Amino acid sequence: MSLKEIKDVSYFKLNNEINRPVDGQIPLNKDKEALAAFFKENVEPNTLTFATAMDKINYLIDNDYLEEEFIKKYRPAFIEDLYQFLDEQHFTFKSFMAAYKFYSQYALKTNDGTAYLERYEDRVAFNALYFADGNEELAMSLADEMIYQRYQPATPSFLNAGRKRRGELVSCFLIQITDDMNAIGRGINSALQLSRIGGGVGITLSNLREAGAPIKGYEGAASGVMPVMKLFEDSFSYSNQLGQRQGAGVVYLNVFHPDIISFLSAKKENADEKIRVKTLSLGVIVPDKFYELTRKNEEMYLFSPYSVEKEYGVPFSYVDITKEYDNLVMNPRIRKTKIRARDLENEISKLQQESGYPYIINIDTANRSNPIDGKIIMSNLCSEILQVQAPSEINGKQEYEVLGTDISCNLGSTNIVNLMDSPDFGKSVRAMTRALTFVTDASDIDVVPSIQNGNALNHTIGLGAMGLHTYFAKNQMEYGSPESLEFTDLYFMLLNYWTLVESNAIAKEKGEVFHNFEKSAYADGSYFTDYIQGDYQPKSEKVKALFEGVFLPTGEDWAALAQTVKETGLYHQNRLAVAPNGSISYINDTSASIHPITRMIEERQEKKIGKIYYPAPYLSNETIGYYKSAYDMDMRKVIDVYATAQKHVDQGMSMTLFMRSDIPEGLYEWKETTKQTTRDLNILRHYAFHKGIKSIYYIRTFTDDAEEIGSNQCESCVI
Repeated sequence: MSLKEIKDVSYFKLNNEINRPVDGQIPLNKDKEALAAFFKENVEPNTLTFATAMDKINYLIDNDYLEEEFIKKYRPAFIEDLYQFLDEQHFTFKSFMAAYKFYSQYALKTNDGTAYLERYEDRVAFNALYFADGNEELAMSLADEMIYQRYQPATPSFLNAGRKRRGELVSCFLIQITDDMNAIGRGINSALQLSRIGGGVGITLSNLREAGAPIKGYEGAASGVMPVMKLFEDSFSYSNQLGQRQGAGVVYLNVFHPDIISFLSAKKENADEKIRVKTLSLGVIVPDKFYELTRKNEEMYLFSPYSVEKEYGVPFSYVDITKEYDNLVMNPRIRKTKIRARDLENEISKLQQESGYPYIINIDTANRSNPIDGKIIMSNLCSEILQVQAPSEINGKQEYEVLGTDISCNLGSTNIVNLMDSPDFGKSVRAMTRALTFVTDASDIDVVPSIQNGNALNHTIGLGAMGLHTYFAKNQMEYGSPESLEFTDLYFMLLNYWTLVESNAIAKEKGEVFHNFEKSAYADGSYFTDYIQGDYQPKSEKVKALFEGVFLPTGEDWAALAQTVKETGLYHQNRLAVAPNGSISYINDTSASIHPITRMIEERQEKKIGKIYYPAPYLSNETIGYYKSAYDMDMRKVIDVYATAQKHVDQGMSMTLFMRSDIPEGLYEWKETTKQTTRDLNILRHYAFHKGIKSIYYIRTFTDDAEEIGSNQCESCVI
């Protein structure tokens, strides 16, 4: 359908009328009318229909749309029963945006793109059958979770499950490179391969020697990290997934690396084209020591990774800079340069104002709460994956002398609004854990052996959440209020508890635990101390009512879980991570991730169709007062919400901060001017660090001319 034809259909026009108030009121009915018109004019006449579910499935198999293997694991009679169950639930999309997103991006279409081969119920059925791997009871449970939108697989999983011609089920990958040409070459090849199969890639450059460092004793020979950044950017541009979309990657650098200033400069608008990176994302690894030095307004030393590795015998990323800082300063064999810490802090804030970058990883905070033996050294494209890694050693033939462990992201999300209405919260989360376990077990990224090895050893998953602001508004709680924090605390405690319960059950069934479980804080029981001694029960009447009928484990329940975990282990090294939730939040008709909404009527620019308007879910006269825009909110409230959830999340959370270039008077008590300054971002980063935040994703700035800076989220990792 051409752009002109699309603009002539009534559903597009009806949706656009939402943005035209009538007598001062938002005409929300127009979205419902657009939804109905979309089905009448687009979906119904363009969907192939079949007499039975098996007729449809056989057609899809015969024409190479659907895999046959997973279907053969079930009785045809069961599949018909599953379809009957799904049809009896009478699923309907709640908004035009939800339906449009599903049919434009997820529904299986004929090869020529002229007809739909799937309804929402079909995609749910194929996901449930695929992830249950022949287990009829689990398949029915997963179908129930997904048709009621309590659980939403990540986009790669939801899109590809069951398809004959499919991409990978995983969202993104993390790789590290060490300080030698063989590792760099292998890293670039890995980025090409991972981008080819549709993944966003995170890479740490912290181990690479700085510009001007010696090579084989020749001073000034090293080029530093900048040329390597350009090589990675070119790799992602070249490996663009059959031309459908640009590959995507992020490079991370330690804030104590000597190339940190030039690294940040590469993202500036006025940077020289020789060093400027336009599409590559940037992230900075920040140890505690940096916050101490900036707080005291002291000078800081930048340390040569080459000399540090020579002295310590491990790559730079694996040295605890905070612990070793004074030793590094005093050691004459460590090459170092000196700058003012606050000057670098201001450079970071200036770039965040200009571009939204860099992401910030508070690496010591992440490692302090890490229950796993090993060291977290970096994150991914959306800054929520924080897992231990071990370096590889590559020989001159690009072969692995030592096979390390890198990371794949196996993600899915709970829908908070709908999960809170589940007839059995625990059963729901346990089923979701099973679905994600299939994803990690089925993942075999052999093009990058270090990722294949890490996944095989650690069985990591990342169950997250979306719809928190929607839930608050629906239940008339202000975002960041004491009641909202109390709810957040209990909700994420429950996700933690039930994923632990199910991980333990799977370990018993398989007779297998994750690698080095015996060295973890789970094995010695110390991980559970706060839960056993704490009081995770609702205090306010409001929150008590919200959790009425929901099992909340006591200290005794946690003690019993701790004992069985000590005895029989856990299957998954990591279980929880909160991603940004892009298009899947629209399909679920809920707010993205756990951050606040930005507009009550969101405006989205969609390819081919133009602008689509999306009203906040459950928007009404009763909820409108609770839908305060993130841009009009004290960001410390957002940090407080994330910090509350982070206590229970073993990995990270994609926390975006929302700023205005012209900040409303009185929003922050430290403000001396209405203009956003670098000091504002400095203060917020220190506040986030103080509250125990592990990572900060984008800084999105709303400018005077109503444009957003830092809003170009990566499609590869927005699940």
